[in-house]
Amino acid sequence: MATYLDAILAAHRETAKADQRSLNQLLDRVGDVGLTRPFASAIQDADGLAVISEIKRRSPSKGDLSASLDPAKLASEYAAGGATCLSVLTDSAHFGGSADDLAAARQAVQLPVLRKDFTVSANDVADARLMGADAVLLIVAALDDAELADFHTLAIELSLEVLVETHDEAEVERALNVGAEIIGVNQRDLVTFEVDTRRAVRVGASLPDDVVKVAESGVGSPQDAADLWAAGYHAVLVGESLVRAADPVAAVAALRSV
Repeated sequence: MATYLDAILAAHRETAKADQRSLNQLLDRVGDVGLTRPFASAIQDADGLAVISEIKRRSPSKGDLSASLDPAKLASEYAAGGATCLSVLTDSAHFGGSADDLAAARQAVQLPVLRKDFTVSANDVADARLMGADAVLLIVAALDDAELADFHTLAIELSLEVLVETHDEAEVERALNVGAEIIGVNQRDLVTFEVDTRRAVRVGASLPDDVVKVAESGVGSPQDAADLWAAGYHAVLVGESLVRAADPVAAVAALRSV
C-alpha cells in the first residue's frame, strides 16, 4: 500500500525528471542573490532552547491548518515572540506552500529561513538558494547515500546551511557520514505520519556533542519543549501548534521560556 511519503516523493521525483533547466545556468544566477543569514549560529547563540517556527498552510494527514495565512504577518508574530529561525513549507501540492511564502516571510523579518521541502535533485538545492533560503532540508529517508552526499556538498558550496533530517540511529550514522553539522530528529513517522513523542529522546542519545541538535514534530506545549531541552536538544522545530495558535507571539514565547 502506498504511503504518504511514497506519494510525495514520487511527485517530486517526477517533477525533477521533467525539469529541463540546466544546473549550471541556475548556479550562474546565484551570484545575483544576497548573502545568507547564519542558521546554526543563531541556534547556538540563543539564550536557552531555540525555536524554529514554521509557516505551514496544510499537511497531508491533517488537511488545512491555516490555508489563508499571511506569511509576512505570521513571520513577524513569530519574531516578536522570540523565534530563533523560520521554517517555510514550499511544497504546493501537499502542503499548500510556495517560494512566494518563503520570500514574503524572509522579507518581513531578519531571522534565518529554512526551506522546508522534499529535496530530490541538485536543481532543488539551487532553487532553495535562488528563492532566498538560508538553509535547506535534506531528508535521509528520501535520498540514497550518493544523493545525500552530493546535495549536502552542493548546498555548502552555495553558502546554504543544511538541516539533515533523521528518524533513527541508522539514519543518524548516514547523516554523520556526509559531515552533517545540523541534525534533526523527526518524531513524525514519514510512512504513517504518526508522531512518537519519545523518538527524539531515544535517537538523541546517538547524536555527538559537536552537532547542532534539532527536534522536529510533536512539540505541542512548553513541557514538550522542556523535555527535549533536558534531552540535550538545542532547538525545536514547531509547526502545527504554532500555526493553529490563537496568539502566535505568546505561543512562541512560551516555548522559548523553557
